[in-house]
Amino acid sequence: MEKDLDKVVDEIMATPNVSGCLVADHQGLCLAAKGTAHVDSAGIIVAISEQACKIQPNLKPPTVCLEADKKLCLIQRHGTITGAIYKQKTEMKF
Repeated sequence: MEKDLDKVVDEIMATPNVSGCLVADHQGLCLAAKGTAHVDSAGIIVAISEQACKIQPNLKPPTVCLEADKKLCLIQRHGTITGAIYKQKTEMKF
């Protein structure tokens, strides 16, 4: 399973503008972290996802988007696994 998880994380990291990726279990234990994602943030990432699920508990878990000036953090829960993808914002040119 670890090799499969590493492969998925590597594929995510190869996506344009992705600067980090984190995967954690339901207890906040970091299963994988690469790039700008830090293992110490696994617990808070899972907690944010759990709190967002309480908004509408009968629906599928929502995707949470934390936005800063130049970065995004997208958090998604699937079953007992929570993932976070850190992205650099792209500049829009007109």
